[in-house]
Amino acid sequence: METKRLEIRRFNSDDWQDLYDYLSDEEVVRFEPYSTFNKEQAKKEAERRANDDSFWAVCLKENNKLIGNLYFCQQEPKKFMTWEIGYVFNRTFSGKGYATESSDRLLQYGFETCNAHRIQAHCNPQNIASWRLLERLRMRREGYFIQKAFFHCDEQGNPLWHDAYEYAILSNEWFERSK
Repeated sequence: METKRLEIRRFNSDDWQDLYDYLSDEEVVRFEPYSTFNKEQAKKEAERRANDDSFWAVCLKENNKLIGNLYFCQQEPKKFMTWEIGYVFNRTFSGKGYATESSDRLLQYGFETCNAHRIQAHCNPQNIASWRLLERLRMRREGYFIQKAFFHCDEQGNPLWHDAYEYAILSNEWFERSK
């Protein structure tokens, strides 16, 4: 897939260095279900993502630099035609609209190619950049879930629960706004 400035493609194992550039950044992975990656982990993760249709590499057209990734996965039960979208981007490239541009293109792909009925996203309410992005995409905040999940534990092994927003957009809303 392409946009004016970006190529959105499948991962390959050679993407590990660019993946490492942002997955090794504590601030980037702060709200993710994993911690920072070292180089060896980034190599393995690039290989894993190369074999996982849920992950898309977002690259600058001008130099093919991988600057982030999108996640797009159909949810169960499949007959409901609901997909989930997510994103993680290199901070060096933030504030330029790349996450919005690529996520918007992925929504288009979801509704026009995958025949999605609904596309949803979740984010931590403390992740202001994330929920602002979802609102720029004109997704609707549908819920605020208190202590919905945890990704990490404290030193004693106790869960560090976090809240979550849920956003969504329906196919008819997408097509109406695209007119």
